[in-house]
Amino acid sequence: MQIGYAMKPRAPSLTHRQIEVFRTVMGTGHVTRAAERLGSSQPTISRELARLEHVLGMALFERVRGRLRPTVRAQALLQEVERSYIGLDRIAATALTLREFAQGRLAIACLPALSQALLPMAARRFLGQHPQAGLSITPQESPLLEQWLSEQRFDLGLTEAREAPAATTVKPLLQADEVAVLPAGHPLLARRVLRPRDFQDACFVSLAPADAYRQAVDAMFAQHGVQRQMVLDTASAVSVCALVRQGLGLAIVNPLTALELAGPELHIRPLSVAIPFHVSLVQPALRAPNPLLADFVRSLEAAAAELRGRLKTLGRAG
Repeated sequence: MQIGYAMKPRAPSLTHRQIEVFRTVMGTGHVTRAAERLGSSQPTISRELARLEHVLGMALFERVRGRLRPTVRAQALLQEVERSYIGLDRIAATALTLREFAQGRLAIACLPALSQALLPMAARRFLGQHPQAGLSITPQESPLLEQWLSEQRFDLGLTEAREAPAATTVKPLLQADEVAVLPAGHPLLARRVLRPRDFQDACFVSLAPADAYRQAVDAMFAQHGVQRQMVLDTASAVSVCALVRQGLGLAIVNPLTALELAGPELHIRPLSVAIPFHVSLVQPALRAPNPLLADFVRSLEAAAAELRGRLKTLGRAG
């Protein structure tokens, strides 16, 4: 008795030139324009496409009145091709920045709120000391941010997490309390510190239900038996502040975003009940240490100290 084994189909043998031709034709929508862009001729491009279809064993285009119409398979193939080109573009961009920044380059990942407050202050201090260095700041929400840091993709991360993600070390940078934000002219601006009962029946703009700080705020009001009019919710503290500025309600947000956006139309008041807000530095444990990192951390610490000083001026009351 013979036992047969199914042979796995072999992947088609493609060339970089065929993929380049395919991508250019898809981008221009016309063989002649693709030939012009590639510095070739229309017959040559047509032959390359025919070879590609032969190698793949499927039609990528329908010929309609002398024009090429991509098939569904061509559109699906283009998505994969574009992902590959994005990877190449990122490599090229990284090489360019490494060439342009003589003193080196730091790659920072952070929560979006920290890219708008705290990090800009630290970047100003750092680049004042290292004018020929480069900074790359990539905002990302949790838990993908922590995943990237565990994968050693960045020199440093800023998160609200107090526990280190896998293959990283964590260091506290800043602890402050959430604050209330109010629109101009609101009656509660007469109070220096707001208590939970001050929010009774008030129109309230909140963070999204899944947000950890939203849950902490809701729990605080529930503990004090305070009912609010839940007008709106949104995903970011910046959006919350923008809605408050339009007079749509009160809100409680992180103090860094509040300080950054405070002005004539948005005012800050501390709360009598503390809802802690934490910022931590996360450093990948397996990535080669960047010689610029220590100076950047010092710039972050100086910026954090400055923010703490500004928050103290808001006052506290029990």
